[in-house]
Amino acid sequence: MREQFAECLKDALKSKDTRRTSTVRLIQAAIKDRDIANRGAGKDPVDDDGIRQILAKMIKQREESARIYADNGRPELAQQEREEITVINGFLPEQISEDKVKVLCADVVRDTGAHGLRDMGKCMNALKERYPGQMDFAKASGVVKDLLK
Repeated sequence: MREQFAECLKDALKSKDTRRTSTVRLIQAAIKDRDIANRGAGKDPVDDDGIRQILAKMIKQREESARIYADNGRPELAQQEREEITVINGFLPEQISEDKVKVLCADVVRDTGAHGLRDMGKCMNALKERYPGQMDFAKASGVVKDLLK
């Protein structure tokens, strides 16, 4: 994925697409920050699954910022955040639909042998391993919680 970001940055610079350029640079900075943190902890650099998690987190941050800007009468800043979300989404795999998330959560609960809310972490870890960057884990968490009640 790192090569994909480098290529995208080159293309954005050539086409003078400032929004795309700045967003790709933000992505690369977030990845580099995680690499540095991992190096300090004696871990390997971030792999593609880790990068997808970083991108998902960046999208959540921008959705929250866009909502706050819109609520406070700053539509131009909210629009800027939404444009960044669009750019970031271009690097993520297709998101799984809500109906499919429910089915996958039920499968994980069954596969892990979870019986109560105390097994929720085990289920969520399994989902994150199997479907990194492909679903909203906050929503999946709610589905798993309902299934384990």
